[in-house]
Amino acid sequence: MSFALFRAGKTLLACATFALATAASAQSWPSRPVEWVVPYPAGGGTDVVARTLGQAMSATLGQPLVIVNKPGAATNIGADYVARAKPDGYTLLSADTATLAANPFLYAKLSYNVEKDFAPVGLTVRFPMILVVNPQVPARNLEEFRAWLKTAGEKANYATPGAGSPHHLATELFADQIESRMTHVPYRGAAPAVQDVVAGQVPFMFVDTASGQQFIASGKLRPIGIASPRRVKNFESIPTLAEQGLKGFEAYAWQGLVMPAGTPPEVIAKTNAALLKALDATEVKARLQVLGLEATPSSPAQMAEYAAKERAKWGPVIRSSGIKVD
Repeated sequence: MSFALFRAGKTLLACATFALATAASAQSWPSRPVEWVVPYPAGGGTDVVARTLGQAMSATLGQPLVIVNKPGAATNIGADYVARAKPDGYTLLSADTATLAANPFLYAKLSYNVEKDFAPVGLTVRFPMILVVNPQVPARNLEEFRAWLKTAGEKANYATPGAGSPHHLATELFADQIESRMTHVPYRGAAPAVQDVVAGQVPFMFVDTASGQQFIASGKLRPIGIASPRRVKNFESIPTLAEQGLKGFEAYAWQGLVMPAGTPPEVIAKTNAALLKALDATEVKARLQVLGLEATPSSPAQMAEYAAKERAKWGPVIRSSGIKVD
């Protein structure tokens, strides 16, 4: 046997061995806890959803899904961490509108490629957005809010969970539609942003239903209107902004699960099955309903298609608005 043939045979044997080992590993997955990265601080809507779904999925997979918060840079810190992680099925990311649809247009350079570095697992939920004010703001509906804006001047500041977040983009579109000027005050996550609106440090924001629910219920935030085409279950007392004359205005934050590109398809399939089972669980449905969230179960392929459509939607909007965060 020639040396060349010997080397070729050795290479083929190595590849076959690696493939068999990978398949065996995928079949036994998970054999230890799985790290679930949330790119926002604890206490926000994304964190609540991850912990709710993670608990239900852990029961199916037989291993804990450990929530790890890595906030900052409009989800880029968490996204970069997961993009660079070993594709062995032991790292998940809550990826949202910012991560998969907005950031490629908001940042001149990203350390990851949303289309090449992540493997979609499935969509999770959609968060309706609510325009809320601190109770000291003299407005109880959209008409009064617009009147207040005209006199607010430098006080017309709004909070968001961060530059480029769905909340930020929603407010910029809102400002453009009502032809008003506002000043952006970005935070590192929904929880600190909401806390400062409650405290009166910033007068208003668009808050997702999960992050704002308890503060609206307790009267610490006053809702002006919800940015959905119809009233939301468990938030029926809040009129839509469309009802109040802002025709066609909708604002949602959506999210799903991704793993590092190269994760074995068998692992992706198992994770998706566990996710779908969790979204269909009675206790999970009840929790999501209380928070005003809409479950959006999907296959990995459907998530990939949805994310691509969202990039096609938000890219032109971001370019025309001139929004940049670096």
